[in-house]
Amino acid sequence: MIGVVLAFGLGLGVLLLALYSGRASNKFGLLTGSIVSVDSTDLTVLVAVAVLVLTVPATLYRPLLFASTDPDVALARGVPVRFLSLVFAVLIGLTTALAVPIVGAILVLSVMIAPGAAAARVTANPLVATVLAVLFAELALVGGTLLSLAPGLPVSGYVATIAFLCYVGCRLVARLRGRRAVTA
Repeated sequence: MIGVVLAFGLGLGVLLLALYSGRASNKFGLLTGSIVSVDSTDLTVLVAVAVLVLTVPATLYRPLLFASTDPDVALARGVPVRFLSLVFAVLIGLTTALAVPIVGAILVLSVMIAPGAAAARVTANPLVATVLAVLFAELALVGGTLLSLAPGLPVSGYVATIAFLCYVGCRLVARLRGRRAVTA
């Protein structure tokens, strides 16, 4: 759902920017971002939100995990599923809203969605999936940055491609595992 909403928001934003007749120095700058536009005030806000985004899920890890893996049982056990869903959505919204102007919507979509989706294809263990998602995101970011250096092209295309290849690779691994289970 998050991926669908983010993709819809990106498409709608591009459409609205294209239709906007007013002054906009770089209408499509939100697609690629501008890290040099970060000033000290922005940095303070980024640090505060980063602390919040890291602290809240660490504090609410067990109920958040329970509510996200089996919301019906969690609700029956008294876990505030609606509240946790709202908290999680707000954290994602804060992260996205602050990251898009800096690194661009393409990178935000690529790094927030594809690594987690890829990891979910190869494991059902939440801790392993989290570690794999972080590794896939790091691989995409570092690999994309390194690949973009030689031709001098934007990083976002390379990062998106590597993240997508991680997802495709994990789908293939999951499919091969499924075939082995059927033949065994």
